[in-house]
Amino acid sequence: QVQLVESGGGLVQAGGSLRLSCSASGVTFRTTRSGWYRQGPGKQRELVAIISSGGTPTYSDSLKGRFTISRDNAKNTVSLQMDSLKPEDTAVYYCSVSLWPKDYWGKGTLVTVSS
Repeated sequence: QVQLVESGGGLVQAGGSLRLSCSASGVTFRTTRSGWYRQGPGKQRELVAIISSGGTPTYSDSLKGRFTISRDNAKNTVSLQMDSLKPEDTAVYYCSVSLWPKDYWGKGTLVTVSS
């Protein structure tokens, strides 16, 4: 009964910031690798960032420096701080957790960046 629930999406102006959160249940969260992915209109789902169970982050090269991933094992959450947002960041953002050999996905939250 693993469930991932994203929150924090919405409308933001270009140059602004937004923080997404993902709450996990039904899994020993502290042992998982977690991440954020996104899918824009007409595009494939792409990696935004991942974070290991030990807290080591990995970012898409194009997003590194603007986005920051973090996790709070006490709260069973993984977050994505998004700064200097651009219209091309508009997408549905998905939370994922991995506990070998299974991958789990949230339903996504929409982020719209206006120009």
